[in-house]
Amino acid sequence: MLFHKPDSADLAALSAWATVLPGASASEDYAHDEMTEYGAFAPDALALCESAEGVAKVLGYCAQKNIAVTPRGAGTGLCGGAVPIHGGVVLSLERMNHILEIDENTMTATVEPGVLLSDFIREVEARGLFYPPDPGEKTGSIGGNVVTNAGGMRAVKYGTTRDYVLAATVVLPSGEVLELGRAVTKTSSGYSLLHLVIGSEGTLAIVTEITLKLIARPEASTSFILPFADIDAAIASVPGIKLAGLDPQSIEFMERDIVVDAEEHTGNHVFPAEVEGQQANAYILI
Repeated sequence: MLFHKPDSADLAALSAWATVLPGASASEDYAHDEMTEYGAFAPDALALCESAEGVAKVLGYCAQKNIAVTPRGAGTGLCGGAVPIHGGVVLSLERMNHILEIDENTMTATVEPGVLLSDFIREVEARGLFYPPDPGEKTGSIGGNVVTNAGGMRAVKYGTTRDYVLAATVVLPSGEVLELGRAVTKTSSGYSLLHLVIGSEGTLAIVTEITLKLIARPEASTSFILPFADIDAAIASVPGIKLAGLDPQSIEFMERDIVVDAEEHTGNHVFPAEVEGQQANAYILI
């Protein structure tokens, strides 16, 4: 598909709704995400939006002019969704970074997509609440987590980001604004378009506001590293652990080499090295 390359007149028009920089003036970071094997593709322009209205106006204009648009959050993703392979406009949501509300009575939070996961977790836990999704990259944005359905180790017990998104405001490529879902636990009216957008990696719509479900913060968290003589025994233990009613929040498998490397890197030799007189060759982290 051939796209129109935005010119100076287009950049001037877009400046009415966003802070716009020519591609040559934008940081090289906007040409790629954290998975460098997808390559780097310089955008023709960078649009930094600060409101849902601005996002809608920019998308509507680009749709009319046939200008490619690549949405971008914090740029920490590993799926290539923020890589502007067609040039055009990178539409950044990084300035839409406000926690709009944390409601302790309904145990919900409403945020803009550019809120960083680390900042959100800190604010939520300060109120005795808990946001279970735990992707590895804590400096990723909530919007990015939603459109990639980010998971993390705690998905074993709590599920992924999808399980905590109650509602969202999204903007379609045409610039049309939709409100999807409801800020309640039970709602089953109509098509589940909200869950179509979650995990769509910015290909269907841009998320501009999100309502998330929270739960009570656990009183404590304890980690165990369990040694096994071999890989088969380690893997076979997992169903038994879950069926025992222990309900661990995460279960991770590690081979011996990983544990040895971790010991050498940290200088902490605390892992059990033997199981009933045999060398431990596999571990389960719980």
